[in-house]
Amino acid sequence: MVDIAIVGSGIAAVSAALTAKLRGKSVSIFGSRELGRKYEGEHVIANYPGFTKVPASELKNALISQLEAENLVITEDKISAVYAMGASFTLMGAKDSYEARTVIIATGVSAVKPYEGESEYLGRGVSYCATCDAMLYKGRPVAVIADSAKEEDEVKFLASVASEVTYIPGYECEATLGSNVTVLKGNVKKIEGRLKAEKAVLSSGEEVVADAFFILREQVAPNNLVPGLKTEGSYIAVDRQMRTNIAGCFACGDVTGAPLQYAKAAGEGNIAALSAVNYINTTKTEV
Repeated sequence: MVDIAIVGSGIAAVSAALTAKLRGKSVSIFGSRELGRKYEGEHVIANYPGFTKVPASELKNALISQLEAENLVITEDKISAVYAMGASFTLMGAKDSYEARTVIIATGVSAVKPYEGESEYLGRGVSYCATCDAMLYKGRPVAVIADSAKEEDEVKFLASVASEVTYIPGYECEATLGSNVTVLKGNVKKIEGRLKAEKAVLSSGEEVVADAFFILREQVAPNNLVPGLKTEGSYIAVDRQMRTNIAGCFACGDVTGAPLQYAKAAGEGNIAALSAVNYINTTKTEV
């Protein structure tokens, strides 16, 4: 178990990780080792202190060098859920599960708009994690909804467990995924059911019936990522110390709202880390 788990790998996450490490705390960072799409291309940042019109790629390289200098390694695992367990947190990844005393959410802006019924049936037939929940549906029919070809390995994994898989990709899928995988073109409109999710309804009116619906995206909406987390619109609600409504859970950067700027994100990352350090130092835990 680490002291602080940071979900995200942009400048807010890097700032938080560096501060926490310098304060003597163990840190795990989950995200992309390339720091995310925001750092792609050659757009120029004109208002970041210490740099004169620095290209985003140059800032990215500087951040990566800082992480390397402090022996901070980014774990490339997509975190699909963070559960408050009282004195600690459990993070569910696509590859493994992790434990931490505190959590900092720094996932950036969430453009995720859940399907109608998705949040309602989350944990009741709707899942974001094939690794976590596949065995619950061994020998049973499942559906997978994904927006990227990166998720095709997850489809193959589910095909090895489930009796049949209906795959609804949000892109043109040309891959061969298995003899028991049916690729269905269409756009999901909503998830319906009674006590649990029972079917996905497409915009065409076609219905896909399955025992489980695995919705695989690059990002999970904040309130679905951390059950019980208070949000304001699509942003996480925090106070000036970057504290959320869940004790031991902090948030920083673009995920807390405007202004969506690098300088603001870096400052909030620093505050979130200091708040997490203070929480650990002042809270007696038995884990």
